[in-house]
Amino acid sequence: MNFLLKFFTWWNGQTFGTQLFTWRKGQLVGEDQQGNKYYQNDDGSKRWVIYNGEAEASRVSPEWHGWLHHTFTNAPTVDPLPRKDWEKPHQENLTGSPAAYAPPGSIRNFDSAPARSDYEAWQPE
Repeated sequence: MNFLLKFFTWWNGQTFGTQLFTWRKGQLVGEDQQGNKYYQNDDGSKRWVIYNGEAEASRVSPEWHGWLHHTFTNAPTVDPLPRKDWEKPHQENLTGSPAAYAPPGSIRNFDSAPARSDYEAWQPE
């Protein structure tokens, strides 16, 4: 079954064609905290990522995103970006997941009080 998933689905890591291309032409450059692996070809003109799990672009951290798009010449493993003390660690987009932000009074927060106490629902006469 795993073989068929690699053959027909691109969202479960890599397809068979990508795996073959990576095996033939790819040079491993590095790996991030989430287990995503980053590759480039011999001359460095092509760069790509093999996701560890679901292929979701927001799982690529800013430093690796810059390297993938040729903004940075050197990979973050060679030349890491300076981090500020106020920067939070990279987090993937949580929209649509149970961990997504819900403001006070949202219908997703069943336990919380309403956001505004001066609101009165409209009642028909």
